[in-house]
Formats: sequence, C-alpha cells, structure tokens
Amino acid sequence: MSRESGRVQRPRRRKRRAFRRLFLLSFLLLAIFGSIYWFFVLRASTEHVQPYDGEKNVIVYEGSRKESTYVLESEQILLPFDFIKENIDPAIFWDEPTRSVIVTTKDKVLRMESGEVVAYLNKKPVDLLVPVKEVDGTRYVPLDPLEKLYPYSFERKADTGVLVVEKEGYEIQQAKVIAAEEKQAVRTGSSHRTPIVAELSSGEVVDVLGKKENWYRVLTASGVGGFISEKSIEMTDVRKVQLEHTTATGQQHAAWKPDGKINLVWEHVVSKNPDVSKIGALPGVNVVSPTWFEMKDAEGNLLNRADPAYVKWAHKRGYKVWGLVTNGFNPDWTKSVLSSYDKRDKLIAQLLYYAHLYDLDGINIDFENVYLEEKEELVQFVRELTPYLHQQGLTVSIDVTIKSNAKQWSMFLDRKALAEVVDYVAVMTYDEHWAASPKAGSVASLPWVERGLQGVLEEVPNEKLLLGVPFYTRLWTEAKQADGTVKVSSKAYSMTKAQDWINERKLTPVMDEASGQHYVEYKDPKDGNVYKMWIEDVTSMKKRMEIVNKYDLAGAASWRRGFEVPEIWQAIDETLK
Repeated sequence: MSRESGRVQRPRRRKRRAFRRLFLLSFLLLAIFGSIYWFFVLRASTEHVQPYDGEKNVIVYEGSRKESTYVLESEQILLPFDFIKENIDPAIFWDEPTRSVIVTTKDKVLRMESGEVVAYLNKKPVDLLVPVKEVDGTRYVPLDPLEKLYPYSFERKADTGVLVVEKEGYEIQQAKVIAAEEKQAVRTGSSHRTPIVAELSSGEVVDVLGKKENWYRVLTASGVGGFISEKSIEMTDVRKVQLEHTTATGQQHAAWKPDGKINLVWEHVVSKNPDVSKIGALPGVNVVSPTWFEMKDAEGNLLNRADPAYVKWAHKRGYKVWGLVTNGFNPDWTKSVLSSYDKRDKLIAQLLYYAHLYDLDGINIDFENVYLEEKEELVQFVRELTPYLHQQGLTVSIDVTIKSNAKQWSMFLDRKALAEVVDYVAVMTYDEHWAASPKAGSVASLPWVERGLQGVLEEVPNEKLLLGVPFYTRLWTEAKQADGTVKVSSKAYSMTKAQDWINERKLTPVMDEASGQHYVEYKDPKDGNVYKMWIEDVTSMKKRMEIVNKYDLAGAASWRRGFEVPEIWQAIDETLK
C-alpha cells in the first residue's frame, strides 16, 4: 500500500470514532432524560395526605363535600343552619325575636329555642339531648329531632368522622375494586402524580360519582372522596337510599276534593250574618266562605263574627264551610304580627279554637296590603298554621292576586312557596280597573283574566288553583270639567242593580269583542255626562268557567253571594266540568 493510500484511510477511522462517540452521548442523554421523565412524569406518587386537607367534621352531601362542617357535642351532631336551609329544607326558619329555629312539615311544627334543651313539637314539650347553639357567628341545630322529620339518611363514618347525607330515593352507581396483590390508590386528582388519600383492598365498594379521562371520581365507604384509575374497579349495582325509619309522624293529610270542580262562593259578613232562611237555592255550590275572622290590632287578636246557625244551615245543604281570615288590610298591624313568633302563634291558636268551636271544614286566608319586606314572614305564618289545621282535618286555602308591580298588593306574595303549603290557591282575577282607576274599563276583561291566570300558573299547579270571578261590575262616569279635562269616577253595582240601571234607560247591550263582555254606554242629556258599563252576566260567566275547564283548574271562587242574579248559578254549574 502506498503512503498516499494510507493517508486516505485515516480520516475514515476518525469519522467512525466520532460517530460512535456521538451515538454513545445521545444514548446517554436519552437515558438521562428518560429517567427524568419517568421520575417526574410517569412515576406514580407515593405521597399520602389526609382526606379533605385534614379538616375535621366534614359534611358530604350526595357525593359532594360541603364548605360547612358540623359540630360534635356529647356525641351528638349539630348541623349548620345554613347547610340545612340550602340543601335539605329551604323552609327552615330562624325567628330572631325568640332566637328560635322553626321547622314545619305537612303536619308538624317543631320549635327549638337557642340554648334550651326543651323543644316544642306541635306545642308539646320534647326533650333535646343538646340545644340549638351559636359558635363563632354560625347557628347549629341538633340533628336528633330532625332525623324524625326529614326523609334523609345521616351517617357519620366512625373511621373518618365524615358525615354522609343522602336523600331517600337517591340513586348512585357502585363499583368494586378488582382483585390485585396490591391495594388500589384513591388520589386527590385524576393523575398518578397526585397524592394518595385512601387505599382500597380487593372487593371494597365505592360510589361512582363521575368520570374524567381514564379516572373515576368516587366516594369510599369511609366517606373519602377522590379519583381512582378505571383499570382498578368494575361496575356493579345501583344503590338506592332507603330509610330504615319513617319520617311520617302521623297520618298524611289529603286535601278534600269534591266530585267534580270546587264551586266556592264568598259570603260577605261585615257585622251581621245573613238570614239563611232568605237565601235561595245555590245549585252547584259546594263551598261557602264567610268573612268571619279579622285581625283587629297589632297584637294578633282576632275579631270573630262566626255564626253557628250559618254553619248548621250550610252543612244541612251539603256545603263545606271555609271561614275566611283577613289581616284587615292593615299593613302596620300585619307587620307587627307576622314578625313575631308569639303573635303568630296567638293568631293561630285563636283560629284553631274557632275552627273547632264552630265545626268548620276549612280556613281561607285573605291577607292583602302587606309590606313587601313581610313576604317571607307571611309564608312562615302559613307554614306554621297549616299543619295544625291539617291535624284537625281542615282544608287550607289562600287568596292571591295576579302578578303585578304593586309591592303591597302583589309582589309581597310568594305564590310558589304558598302553593307548596296550602291545599288550594284562589287567584282573584278582578279589579283590572279598580274603583279609583283613572280610566274606565272592565272589572275583569276575559283576555286580561287569561293572561293573569297564565302568569300565576307558572308558580301554582293547576290542580290547586281556583279562578276568582266577580259577581259585580262598575258604572263609570266621565264628567267633563270646566277646564276641558274629564273626571272619571265609578260605583260598584251588583248584577241585579246593573240590570235595573240598564232597563231604566232602555239600553241595548252590545258585545265588546275586546273584553269579551256585553257593554252599554249612555250620555245623560241633562248634564252631558257619559256613563259606561262592562256587564257581568250569564254570557261572561260562562266564558270564565270555560277558562277553568281549558286549564283544568280545581274550580272557581265567586265574589260574592248576594251580587249575583239567580240564573248565574245554573250557568256556572252547567259549564264547569
């Protein structure tokens, strides 16, 4: 080999050595980075942490941890008032004047005063193991009496102290840990890199709450929440919460229902009750509601106008008697009474006594002109009253207006909450144009009635709703003034009086398509005043009953007996289905 050829071979050997060094370096770097990647990314964390960051007395509601915690005193659990209100019972009530917690159900009223170990269940004393208490500004309620009232399971896990709360009927998918030599980790997040909060053995059962990528969110039998790999469990059955005890503390009240629709008429009693011997036939009527009870002061005392002879007459005719109670339309008295448990209780006690004394079948609540800030207190009054009336076998109803922006006549009514408590709700679909209205118009035009009813039906079930209808109209006077303006005034007329006025002037009613009613107009030749009347008669009443049928309401309620013409009863009875 020549020198020249030898020199040619040396660069090739150097290139091969350089390539091997580069290869070894790359391999080494790959191994290093692989180790780093495995250590920091792929390697499962072995860190163990305390469930729920070590917080004690944790509450888990149907799989979700709640922010609030319970208190354990003398081995008795006390729940935060706000937790109960937000998750279990929106109706639980804190009465500040008496510093009491009040719980109402269909047939029970439980009152627990702060710091007292004696509570009152339907006014009967009940011993408490621990009282209602306040800790750092948070109110706590003993669980023991609540377990008998609420359809919920409350289970405190012995090993973790977690309180698991679930409603009766709650259903949840379950799974069991598959067979494996090692325990399966439950982690704080959906990654192997997150810390371990629990380790489960083969066969242990968990509740499956959801899924995130290849991980299931679970709740262990100890009440610990976390994530477990989907490879670690297999689905089993669906668990349904069934209580071993019953929360029914008495026979459940069933609302009275007639054969067919309710046909109620209010009996207006100002001072003296009617002579029942002069009341003619009322075909189709099955409920009479006399205006007998009225709030008469700011202390909760009731004015009583009840007449046992009227009840006897009504029952003989087969009518149910629902005594009406009103707040006297006095907002200040109402505020004073509703804002005090003792005054509410005083009012309730009188109603219960009178209902029993006069053998009533129901109570009709008619509270009007109430301050908006008493909205919640009115609901609470009805919640406290209704269980006692139901206990006596009485039907409970309440009168409401249609929705409007009038604070003291409409907005103070929580129709949805009230409807959940009472048996029936009567919506007073009249006074579209009220006595002092600046514009003449119908008391209750048919389109206005239907629109108002539709609004109430958004909050009140149709099977609980009674359509309130008027037996009166208004005679409107439009008088031209010296300055050219027109003064509008009105007088309320019964059906009979309205017909007499029309006949005296030999007027012929015409159908007003806009209102769906007959209409008359008359100009007085003497003074030039214009008189207008939208008439309530058989025609308009049949149309109102057709609305009852259209929306399948519970029935109708008429204001008031004595304003009608005799033929109106047959028209209502024949139209109601």
